[in-house]
Amino acid sequence: MAARWRRLRQYFGISAPRMAVRTRLPWWGRGALVLMLLALIGGMWWWGFDFGQILGGFNRKEVEARLASLDGEAGKLRSEVVELRARNTVLESELAMASGKQEALSRQATELAGENAQLKEELAFLQQLVTDAKTVGVAIQRVAVEPDGEDTWRYSVLVVRGGNPKDEFVGNLSLRATLGGAEPGADAPQRSMQLPEDDPEAAAALKLKFKYYQRVEGRFRVPPGARVLTLVVRAYETGYATPRAARTLSLN
Repeated sequence: MAARWRRLRQYFGISAPRMAVRTRLPWWGRGALVLMLLALIGGMWWWGFDFGQILGGFNRKEVEARLASLDGEAGKLRSEVVELRARNTVLESELAMASGKQEALSRQATELAGENAQLKEELAFLQQLVTDAKTVGVAIQRVAVEPDGEDTWRYSVLVVRGGNPKDEFVGNLSLRATLGGAEPGADAPQRSMQLPEDDPEAAAALKLKFKYYQRVEGRFRVPPGARVLTLVVRAYETGYATPRAARTLSLN
């Protein structure tokens, strides 16, 4: 009984445990406290993250500023690239036009040079024709032959007639070409070909009908690998077997 009495005195006497009266918070108060606590923790975490980056040598704000600067420079460079491309297109167009004009001028210069050479040749011919005007008869004044493509040669013959003829000269030319190897000095058997006998299609180009002069031009094919060594040209008058004029051109 004494032990029980002492135990009761501990609970209800002076030495009994103290009691605390606390006010219970509503749910929105507890929610606000939780949010404030979470915000505090988040802020401390964010501050610690930034502070840790700064201590580690990484400044986020500086990097963002640098990125913004680089974006501005990139935009400026893109604008310059667009402008340079536009200028490049204009320059390419101008260059193409200039190149076209240069090609046209080159062609004109070549044509004028050819016309000039032809005029000089005709002038020399007319001068020679005036000089030989007193010489009566037909003469072959000029003979030329040159390669014109693969296995093809081009010839040009100028036939003149001196004196004071009353009628036209009617006849034809005969060409005899001596052929050799493709390279000059090559040891190859020589052969010959006769026009128009060996090339009947060339007969029309070899016809003669003129009073003072006539220029005869044409082409003939040779066997593969052959070249012309000499060309003998004869002018025949219709009804006569003997040539009225002859001339030999050697290309050796």
